[in-house]
Amino acid sequence: MRRLTRNESAAALKSGHVIAVPTDTVYGVAARLRDARAVARLFTVKSRPSHAALPVLVSSLDQVAALGVEWPDEASRLAEHFWPGALTIVVGADWATASLVGATNSLGLRFAHHDDLTAIIAECGPLAVTSANEHGQPPCTSADDVTAIPWAAPVAGVFDGGTCDGAVSSVVELTAHGWHLRRQGAVAAADLEVVLGPESAIRDY
Repeated sequence: MRRLTRNESAAALKSGHVIAVPTDTVYGVAARLRDARAVARLFTVKSRPSHAALPVLVSSLDQVAALGVEWPDEASRLAEHFWPGALTIVVGADWATASLVGATNSLGLRFAHHDDLTAIIAECGPLAVTSANEHGQPPCTSADDVTAIPWAAPVAGVFDGGTCDGAVSSVVELTAHGWHLRRQGAVAAADLEVVLGPESAIRDY
């Protein structure tokens, strides 16, 4: 697998390729959100079911606004406190947008704390992403980890952004009933409660 520069990574994504990228937590495999063929290839490369929705990486709140998702005050407060960082915020989205990543009525968005990745996304637009590790295996925290993966041959290259810390992002979903933590990660529920108040007892899933 080729080691890509930042400029080569952006060019590969804009050409419809799937590449591996670093984040502030782990390495992921990414494709441009608005390139349906590239996103479909991303699902194929990871042998991921098409209904298992992918999160989306953004580089700014302007990119969030351009997606036309629901963005309540609670989302703004979370972004102010935890972005850029290891928190994925799941908000409502129309079917046309959600279906780009295998969802139906929501989108999980994250602004990672990684300057090079942010620059790539600013140039290419939001990225659909999934973790680079094989299912059930430890996360990839370096470019060497990615190149050692048996299934990685179809990936066009990896941008070596250094060593990641190996933590996973927390995933919080905002609904009409309040909020709930869908995955515990780097941001604790207690930290979310400081910003949003108590977690809702009602689950929508």
